[in-house]
Parts: sequence; C-alpha cells; structure tokens
Amino acid sequence: MVTTRKGGTVPEIQGKTSDVRMGNIQKDGFSRVATHTPPVGATEPSALPAALAFLEAVNAELDTALEIADPNPYLNMVVALLRAHLSGKIVTATMLISASDVPYATARRKLQKMLESGLIEQRARTRSGRSFSLHPTDRLMTNWGQFADRIMRLGAEATGSATISEKEYYFGASYLPASQSIAPPQVLPTPLQIGGGVRVLVHGDPTFMVMDNLKRQFEQIIGTNISQRAFSIDRLRTEALRNAERRSSKYDIIAVDLPWIGEFAEKGVLMPLDACLETDRLDPPDFHTAGWMAAHWGGRPYGVPSQTTPELLFYRKDLFAEAGLEAPDTTDKLIKAARHFHDPQHGQYGIAWNAARGTALGHQFLMTCADFGQPIINLDEIAGGFAADTAARRDIVPTIDTPLALDACEFLLTLLDLSPPDILSMSWYERVRPYASGKIAMAYGYTLLAPYFERDPESPAHGNTGYLPHPAGPKGRPLAPVGGYVLGVPANLAPERRAAAAEALIAFTSPAAQKLYVQNGSRTAPRYSVGADPEVRRISPIFEAVDAMSLRDELQYWPRPPIPQISEIIEICGQEMHDMLRGVTTPREALKRAQSRAEDAF
Repeated sequence: MVTTRKGGTVPEIQGKTSDVRMGNIQKDGFSRVATHTPPVGATEPSALPAALAFLEAVNAELDTALEIADPNPYLNMVVALLRAHLSGKIVTATMLISASDVPYATARRKLQKMLESGLIEQRARTRSGRSFSLHPTDRLMTNWGQFADRIMRLGAEATGSATISEKEYYFGASYLPASQSIAPPQVLPTPLQIGGGVRVLVHGDPTFMVMDNLKRQFEQIIGTNISQRAFSIDRLRTEALRNAERRSSKYDIIAVDLPWIGEFAEKGVLMPLDACLETDRLDPPDFHTAGWMAAHWGGRPYGVPSQTTPELLFYRKDLFAEAGLEAPDTTDKLIKAARHFHDPQHGQYGIAWNAARGTALGHQFLMTCADFGQPIINLDEIAGGFAADTAARRDIVPTIDTPLALDACEFLLTLLDLSPPDILSMSWYERVRPYASGKIAMAYGYTLLAPYFERDPESPAHGNTGYLPHPAGPKGRPLAPVGGYVLGVPANLAPERRAAAAEALIAFTSPAAQKLYVQNGSRTAPRYSVGADPEVRRISPIFEAVDAMSLRDELQYWPRPPIPQISEIIEICGQEMHDMLRGVTTPREALKRAQSRAEDAF
C-alpha cells in the first residue's frame, strides 16, 4: 500500500489487496433480448494492449540475449500498471515494487520518483486515508497511447507488413493533434461516497450490455460498486414511470429513449441536468448536434447522450456490385433493388424492417413518413427538415392523415411483398439477424445492431455492408432518424445521492468511456471526438459514415419528436398500420383511424 506521512509519500507494504467488490446485476425482463445479443468475445484491436505485450516480449528476449543486462524498473512498473488499469484491476505499491524486478529499496525510490513527477497518482481506498491504490495519470496515458501507436507502426514497417494507411502515417499523420486519440478512462480522484453503490436502470441492448461487461472496470473508476438492471423497451418505460411514483427513487441513473424526453420532463420523471451538475463539464459541443438537442425539453437538457444510434439502411455492397445496381438513395431505387434480390423460392428476400404490431411498427411508420417529408405533428419547416425543438408549443396537433403519409403507407405495402414471410412479427433484432445470416439483401437497422455481422467473420455481411441514411421519397430528403438513449437523474432521487449520481453520469458518458464501449463491441458514438478517434475509425466504417451524415445535416430527431404523447401515438400507429398490412383495413381507413385516436390522445 501507500501511506501518507509528514515529509512525503512513500510506498509501504501493508498487506494484500482484494478485488473490487462486484455489484448485484439484475436483468429482470431481459431474457428475451439476451438471447439475441451477440457474444462479446475479445475486445476490438487497440494499440496500447498490443504494444504492452510487444514490449514485454522484446524485453524478455533482450534479457536472454544480453546476460549482463540490468532490469528497467520504470518500464516494468509502467507496463504492469497499465495492464492492470486496462483490465480494471486494483494496483498497490506492493504489486508495482514486485513487478519492478529490482531490489525493494531501489524499487521504492523509482516508484516515489514516478509519483513526484506526475506519472502515477494515488487514490485513497479507505476513509482513514491511510491506504491507497495507484493509477496512471492522464499524462502517462496520453504519452503511452501515442507511444503505443508509434511502436506498432515501427514494428509493421520493420517486418514489411505495414498497410497503406500505416505507411501514410510517416507522411503527416503523426503530426495530428494528440487530442484526436482518446486515452482510456481515468479513475476519479476521490471514490464516490454513495450508500450501496450506484444503481442504474438501462435498456437490454448490445451497447448497455457492453457497459455491463465492463462493470468491474467502471467500479474501479468511480470507486464504488455498480448495480445494473436491464429491461426491454416497453418494460423500461413502465419501470421508469413506476419509479417516479415512489417516494424516493430506486435508481440513481436511468436510461431514457429519446422520444420519451418530453413526457418524462412534463411528468417530473427526470431532473433537469442543470439542476444537478454544471453542463459545461459535459462538453456539449462534442455531442452530435441532433443527439444533444433531442435530450432537451423546453430549452433545458434532461439527459446526457449515452447512445446516439441513427437508424440506417444496411445493404450488401458485394451483391449490389455483382448486380450492377446503385446504392439506393431513393425509395424508388430501394424498391427496384428489393425486387431484384427477392427470390423466395431460394430462401432469399429483398428487405427486412420493423413490422411487428405495436411499438416496433409504430417507430417504422413515423420514420417512413419522415422519408416522404411528413412529420407526425405540425412542426415548423426549417432548412434541412423541421423544428423539433419547438415541439413544446401548446398548439401542437397530430398530422397523420395526410397525402404524404398515404404515400408512406403505399411504400410499406410494396415492401411487404418483398420481405420475408414472417415480416409482420419482425422487430428490432429479428430484422437484422436474417440480414447477418445472408438471407436478406437490405435491412433498416440501428447502428447499435451492427455487431451482429461486423463482429462475426462467418457472416456473409461481414465486411460487405454499406451504410446509408433512409432513402428519400419524391418530396423528402435522405435522413438518418436519430435513436438511442440518454442517461438522466430521476427527479425523486434522494438529495444526498445527487452529487455522486452526477459524477457517475459524467464518468459513464465521457469520451474515454465511449471509446472503451466501442473497443468492446458497441457501434454507437454520441461524441464527435470518439467518431474521429483513429483507433475507433479503424474498428468500423460505421463511425466515419455517421459523422459524414452529421456533417451533411442528415442526422435528425424530428421524425420522432419528443412530445409527451409520442409513446401513445407510436402505439396507435403500430396497431392501425399492422391492421393495414394484414389487409384488415385500407391505407386511407388506417390513417383516418390513427388520426382520430391521436387527436383523442392530445
């Protein structure tokens, strides 16, 4: 351990350490979703872990080749510290002294020098302040992150295995600002003091399950245990509303689907962010504009974007190239391509989408209306779309029964004939699974579902998928409807827990945390800095594609405006449009019924 005394800080052995205490993870209501979640497996390629392994191997070879060589205690201790930090393990002075491979007294002096030079920092592990854990500082992480990238490139050059992009590094890439490469998360200077640890309510999707898999590492970062509970989307909303009725919140942080923001703000489910933290600490300009604005209601932010996951069109680039077809940027081109690839007799289908009754189809219908240029309520038209930030107006009314919405219905009916036979029961996961297996040429899907094929080398779609915004109707424009979740603080959270909850919220949504999620399988990046990170860009083309859509102002949240009635409207549309797809009602009848029911909801 490390003990603080008058006259300085010196490492001192005080016994063995123990692992971070594991929190209680509950996944009530998640069993169905969990069966569809892809295995996490190994983390994505990252330069730092590979560089550490490379240095250890080279160091061992040098010791063998040069019998008179002396150990390098600085190198040995830094490598041991970084390895433990990246795996979420607690490190003590005793551990680093042991790893130094030099006599105890020498190791103590070397460790003290690194502490004094600002390469290693210590954090109290007990309230008495007499026991400490050791952690790399931001300076050390930044320096070694850059060093790791350079050492791996040098190794590739020396062996002649460097790719074109790696060779280009020597012609200018090495002079890019260091801030573009995000260092791993740093531990909080002071562990959070919060009874029972941080309690989190989330959605049971792949990104939040990545967070669950990294729970031990984040427990080390915030200094307390984490208890996470995951639900399917409908049960998540029900639980959040039920929690708001309790005298004191059962959760410190809750995940909120973007369309719920208005409802949760109006009903007092969420606390405004500016009531519990300084929003400047979140670096708002770093978030994708649409994702950050979607977290607002009445001009105030109610959550921090944890996932900004636009719904895109996934399409098989290899199949389109073989067929000589253009990437479908319009609804007409999409229908043409779907007809070409639709071959039911051989188990091949044109396209998959959300057509399951209720919530799933309701979301799809709203987004399809947007593709044709029709908002679901009377939003003001502006350059690039519609002004969803004014949806708190008191004169808002539904606009479902319109000519453009009728065009959207006809489009869905056409897709119905070019889809798998079980399309009317397909929702979020079911539409992407057959695409990943090679049975479908195109599928609408959120970026968070891309791991189903991006991380499966056996998938025919692996490495062959293109990412496009929604193809536009004749009077629409290509857009990528923004989905995902924000993390917010419940309005009824006990006052004594709010400060710690805010600190945890900042830690969970930081650029470093978001990069870590990506490296462990997530395909959502709500921050520009994460999407621009060189390591993130190498993991998947999806991040560059989404950033390009954001720059073209194609990321929009007005297709599902966060009004208080949106959940009811989504359910209404999902029911009425399902009857239409089944042939029970005509498109005009379905729109008329949905309009009437939506007006009643208002």
